[in-house]
Amino acid sequence: MLSAYREARLCDSYEQLIEQRDVDAVYIPLVNNLHLEWTLRALDAGKHVLCEKPLGMNAVEAEEMAAAADRAGKRLMEAFMYRFDPRMRDFVEGLHDPLHVNATFGFHLRAPEDYRFQASLGGGALLDVGCYVASVSRWIMGEPIDVMAAARMQGGVDLTTTALLAFDGGRSASLWCSFESPEEQEVTVIARDGVHRRDRPFNLLDDPIGPYRLMVESFADSVLNDRPIAIPLAESIANMKTLDRIREAARF
Repeated sequence: MLSAYREARLCDSYEQLIEQRDVDAVYIPLVNNLHLEWTLRALDAGKHVLCEKPLGMNAVEAEEMAAAADRAGKRLMEAFMYRFDPRMRDFVEGLHDPLHVNATFGFHLRAPEDYRFQASLGGGALLDVGCYVASVSRWIMGEPIDVMAAARMQGGVDLTTTALLAFDGGRSASLWCSFESPEEQEVTVIARDGVHRRDRPFNLLDDPIGPYRLMVESFADSVLNDRPIAIPLAESIANMKTLDRIREAARF
């Protein structure tokens, strides 16, 4: 594999990687509870950071990461690749006067040793796939004014979480995320002009457009050309605050 990339080299540790002087930016795909530590360490080492979603374990961590990026004068962006899919952008931008959003993302997580079953590592359906349904609902509707939620727990993590968000003007969104269902992804928007649906909005496995590539190219453009990042940190913090409110409402 490395033969295709003649200039590629391997590092023996994360520390060694962020110490490389010719590395300008790093991508952090680690388990959720390590996002804060390694984002802070990479920023302190002078690297720009693209960090896998969710940005932190909670809004407090996300705010700490944003403050560190500001102090370092470096770019930090949450890797929500679905936001770069042109078809998703067209879908959201084409909506007019939405009244209700229903967003679902579930699948059957079978491996008991998976980190997503471990609360200490930031496991649970809400942080893993619930961050998507919260994000898309807020993208369409704005910030919620009230949150109600319930969860089915096992071993300290939520296997399924359901939430109802209330927005100004009597608008609403229902969110559902799960580790114990068949594969399910859909966003349905009821608007005054009709009902709009988007199937598999978050990760099309056979996607020919490549939202991951578009995301990395956008982040690289921000770094190389000193442009604002496409997903502002204020947006990521706001999404974490919504997840925190869902967790609080569901009491876990």
